[in-house]
Amino acid sequence: MPDLRSSDSLAAFVADVEQLRLRHADEHTLAAAVATRLAPFLRQPDWLADAHREPWEDRYRQHLLHVAPDGGFSIVALVWKPGQATPIHDHVCWCVVGVYQGEECETRYRLYQEGDERFLVEASRDVAAPGETVALVPPAEDIHRVTCIGDDLAISIHVYGADIGTLGSSINHRFDDLAIRPDAGNATLVNWRDFVASGRDAYAVAH
Repeated sequence: MPDLRSSDSLAAFVADVEQLRLRHADEHTLAAAVATRLAPFLRQPDWLADAHREPWEDRYRQHLLHVAPDGGFSIVALVWKPGQATPIHDHVCWCVVGVYQGEECETRYRLYQEGDERFLVEASRDVAAPGETVALVPPAEDIHRVTCIGDDLAISIHVYGADIGTLGSSINHRFDDLAIRPDAGNATLVNWRDFVASGRDAYAVAH
């Protein structure tokens, strides 16, 4: 049976996040503090059991490392083989990501509407190396895709402000069915998080 015991580094980081939750009620402040605290832990070689470094052949793999007793946050490791990528998606909650091994490319998108058609336009592209962290807090637009761009395995540590053990994933909505255009033209930027439940898929247009 594989060894899945928590490392000293993971246990120490969990304790730190619990303390940060007591100090910071605002999600933006909390996420920023968690990102700052995560960075030095990414240099620790004992973070993960061997079983939590294993990829899947056909897609990236998620390993659940910890869920807070009250479900207030979770820690997962995502493992990627070269070329593997997430769907284009956003998140259900605040999220902190730190690269532990390898290189990952994050591509962010904006959502537009022209007539009855919705489509995506690439907004930015950033490469993250080991030790780098980033924090995302909804409802800010965070539509993105992450890809392993190196020649070797990539591993990143993710802290989510939700119970991923219950939810199964941090993904809120997938956008893979939308076309990606090179530019927006005269289309209208859509703030899809102003979603209105009206019996059909509806997005509110940003003003």
